[in-house]
Amino acid sequence: MVDVSDKPPTLRSATARGRVLMNQETFDLVRHDKIKKGNVLAVAQVAGIQGAKNCSQMIPLCHPLHLTKVSINFRLVDCVSSNNSLCCAIDIESTVKCKGETGVEMEALSAVSVAALTIFDMCKAASKTMCIGDVCVVEKSGGKSGHWKADQ
Repeated sequence: MVDVSDKPPTLRSATARGRVLMNQETFDLVRHDKIKKGNVLAVAQVAGIQGAKNCSQMIPLCHPLHLTKVSINFRLVDCVSSNNSLCCAIDIESTVKCKGETGVEMEALSAVSVAALTIFDMCKAASKTMCIGDVCVVEKSGGKSGHWKADQ
C-alpha cells in the first residue's frame, strides 16, 4: 500500500456509474418486481453498499476507509439501442464519501460493480444474455488534486 501517513485528512467524494444491458422481457420483470429471487433493485442497492464498505478486502492494495456515505441509485432506461436484443438498461450511480487521507474512487467503482453483478445474478434465470459495462468514475473531489469531473 502507498504510505498516506503524512497526508492531511480532507473530505473526499467520488461518483461512479455503470450500466447493465438486458432484453425487454427481463427488463419488464425487473420493473414489475417479478424476478423470482426478489426485488432486484433493493437487493442490488444493499449489495452495492456492501461492495463499497468491503472494497479493501477485495482489492489488495486499497486502504481500509471509514466511509461516511454510500448512495446507490438506479435509472431504468427503455430501448437504449435497437441494434440487438439487449435494448434496455439499468443505469447505476454510486456516490461515496469519507474524511480521510486517500480517495474513494475505488469504493465508488466497487459499489457500482457489485450492484451490477447482483442484478446479473438475480436475473440470470430469466436471461443469460445480459451485459455489464460502462463502469467509470465520473467525478471526484478532495485531496491534493481537488475537484475533477468527466466530460459529459
